[in-house]
Amino acid sequence: MAVRHIRQLGDPILRVRCERVQNPKSAATRLIADDLRDSLAAAKKKYKMGRALAAPQIGAPVRIVFVQMDKQRWTMINPEISFPELLVRVTRAHAVTVSYTDLKGKQRTMEAEGPMAELLQHEIDHLDGILALDRPSGVDPFAFRVEWEKLHPPEERYGPPKPREV
Repeated sequence: MAVRHIRQLGDPILRVRCERVQNPKSAATRLIADDLRDSLAAAKKKYKMGRALAAPQIGAPVRIVFVQMDKQRWTMINPEISFPELLVRVTRAHAVTVSYTDLKGKQRTMEAEGPMAELLQHEIDHLDGILALDRPSGVDPFAFRVEWEKLHPPEERYGPPKPREV
């Protein structure tokens, strides 16, 4: 278990399509999962942000994602995503179904909506060598975080907009 350097924009490993994990129960798989957990914890402490980390972000081109939302945390091995509902505002869907294998080798399926669906799509994109910069959508799709947060209430910053009464 170790805290690994989180790769930044421009690092070629972020563009690699990751290999499937052949043995979810292996020591090597466990080591990457533990390093993802430790690296995310260190990033959260340093930057005060972060909910998940994909293996290529720590230099491992395999299909593993570690997620920590509030008090829940889990590792996803070989996740694949499907889109039961597609929103066009951005290139993220509001709801997804993710199939993956856990660290015990058990096949799992998870339904996710809202912020969780968007988060999982983002992390699984990392496993396919796709960055958020590859998915611009709409008019003026790029903004600085500080400016975006000034213009949008917290509940609308990173998810689909809430319906408003007219």
